[in-house]
Amino acid sequence: MKYPYIFVIRHLSPAGALHLCRFLDEKKPRLVLVEGPADFDDMMADMVRSEAKPPIAVLAYTVDTPVRTILYPLAEYSPEYQAVKWCHSHGASCRFIDLPSEVFLAMPEKEACEGDRAESVYEKLDRQAGEDGHDMFWERTVEHTLDTEAYHKGSNLFGENLRELSVKTEWENVLSLVREAHMRRKINEAIREGYSPEEIVIVTGSYHVAGLKETDEGMTDEEYKLLPRVEAKHTLMPYSYYRLSTRSGYGAGNQAPGYYELLWRGLKNNDLQYATQHYLAELAGFQREHGSPVSSAEVIEAVRLANALAGLRGGSVPALRDIRDAAVTCLGKGELSSISLAVAEAEIGTKIGSLPDGVSRTCIQEDFYRELRELKLEKYRSMTAMELSLDLRENRNASTERTAFLDLNRSFFLHRMRVLKVSFVKQVPVRQDDATWAERWVLSWTPEAEIELVEAALKGDTIKQAVSFAFKERTENSGGIDELAGVIEDAFTCGMEETISYTIRALQAMAVDVAAVRELAGAVSRLSFVVQYNGLRRIDTQPLLPVMEQLFYRACLMLPGECVCDDAAGNTMADAIEQLNRASAAHDFLDSEAWISALNEIAMRDDLNPRLSGCAAAILLERGLMSGEELKRQIKRRLSKGIPAELGAGWFEGLSLKNRYALIARVSVWQSLDEYLDSLDDEQFKRALVFLRRAFSDFTSREKDEIAENLGEVWGLNAQQVSETVNSDLQVDEKELVDSLGDFDFDL
Repeated sequence: MKYPYIFVIRHLSPAGALHLCRFLDEKKPRLVLVEGPADFDDMMADMVRSEAKPPIAVLAYTVDTPVRTILYPLAEYSPEYQAVKWCHSHGASCRFIDLPSEVFLAMPEKEACEGDRAESVYEKLDRQAGEDGHDMFWERTVEHTLDTEAYHKGSNLFGENLRELSVKTEWENVLSLVREAHMRRKINEAIREGYSPEEIVIVTGSYHVAGLKETDEGMTDEEYKLLPRVEAKHTLMPYSYYRLSTRSGYGAGNQAPGYYELLWRGLKNNDLQYATQHYLAELAGFQREHGSPVSSAEVIEAVRLANALAGLRGGSVPALRDIRDAAVTCLGKGELSSISLAVAEAEIGTKIGSLPDGVSRTCIQEDFYRELRELKLEKYRSMTAMELSLDLRENRNASTERTAFLDLNRSFFLHRMRVLKVSFVKQVPVRQDDATWAERWVLSWTPEAEIELVEAALKGDTIKQAVSFAFKERTENSGGIDELAGVIEDAFTCGMEETISYTIRALQAMAVDVAAVRELAGAVSRLSFVVQYNGLRRIDTQPLLPVMEQLFYRACLMLPGECVCDDAAGNTMADAIEQLNRASAAHDFLDSEAWISALNEIAMRDDLNPRLSGCAAAILLERGLMSGEELKRQIKRRLSKGIPAELGAGWFEGLSLKNRYALIARVSVWQSLDEYLDSLDDEQFKRALVFLRRAFSDFTSREKDEIAENLGEVWGLNAQQVSETVNSDLQVDEKELVDSLGDFDFDL
């Protein structure tokens, strides 16, 4: 029996696309069968609409969790895309014939079905090719031909050897056999429909040719019904060259999509030097735009060198490796690093595909555009970045509740976009005075944002569902209570009250085993923010109060014990103390007695990190719970001659972390510090200076002036002269001495 024509391709092969089009022009088939998921046929018409611009991709995903996906990306130079396009323009039928996506998605994960993977033919080929592996081998031997017959023979021979030499796992062999049986089934279905074999062209990967030529009818109806299936959806989406490249994690044998587009243009124009010349010209243009002059002579020399390298390596036309090597030599002066950004631009490119509005839109996209309309944000869907300022307070002049809380609902929507990592939105800081009720955002729409939005469809059919799913994942995978509190904080800003209730239970369960104050403090700080501003966002945070009380009380009990630590851990603990102190000051339902008791213990004990003891004393002083007399006693005790320099100066560093003006106003503090430093020998003074330098590093000029006035009074000198001396630049020898303190040995 005569068999349909088979044309062998490689995914994302410019030569494959070119010669397939020529082959189709010659054979003029009525039907083209393409290797691809059989349930993607309904996408074909939209793929080749005049408004659609590749790269594009079909994304299939499971409806139920855990979500699994398959992606079928297409560039302009994809043979499959050109096959669909040719059929559309010539009135021929086109079908995909591989297993449906609902079957692919039901298959077990490959990793779960195989043990140690046997060495593949590609790994052998990488070694034998002796250069950049099988991709470069394919380019040199197949991509650089304008002869369709030569391409056909070469790709067929490649496939025959690939099938003969490949060592596959049992799972891979089974999957190949099932796929090929299904494709034979679809081929024979077409013949039974009345298409004669000479009216059919099959477009498939080189590996499957032998499997498609088997003489049996293929998969039977009974076998087809036995295939595993899961409920799945699919959509057509814009794609990008970056996502197509292997650098973003997608293999597909196309490491340099921007360069392969140059190959495609050159092949269409019968110009095999096109890619070399334009690649190097693009590099030169990029370098010039970024301040690195490249002359035309250098570009010409690079083209010549690329051709010479190709000849030395057995090729008639430069491959990517030859061109890149020539670019490094002639344009980069031998250093790849000097042109690395230009190379990435030329090889990967920034191209992003697009689809006309309404094409294969997912439910989440429909929900997104509906939200834009209702929230009056449509004008911000622009390539030009625009700033949006929000006032979350109720607009009492509004005539309806919707308009009264328009900005609040905008905030919920934008925060949901942020949680879904859709790059349409970017939050920017606001002035501290407005931080409670104001938000600023920069909105900018790109096709990349559309891609991210489509990918969010894996989490739900609406924005709110997708965010809820994201929160559920974060809750279940959380590594600590601070992360869980972060989920609650994000849920609060997103207006997701139901998520707060769900996550509270997880937080309470995890809090039982928490043994680190820094985690407790971080969680308390996040929850404090939520409780403080609950009225602004109209969310009931009452269920959070007992959780906060529990976490805060545990932190108070554990805090003194965790202050036995070195200076590195002390920095973290100082942040934790400040977080707990802010929460205590903001909420009267927290146990203030437990907090003050913990601070007093830390301030008075001598066996703790001195910086933390000083920090606790500063908080007590700020709250009016340490008298001036008690401060004098602490200074006298901590800054005495018998106390090691690093301990005394470290305590003073902690004391200066807060309430500086109260310290600066007390002349007695500076007199005690002066007397303490006078009592130290040279070695002890250097030790103390390490800590004191750090303590004063972020004092403002005004604060230093006021300290200088106090020192002038203590020393009986003119305050202005002391200030000028204190704030003057160091002499060379003084600077060298101070710089050397960074490596001071504390014999630890």
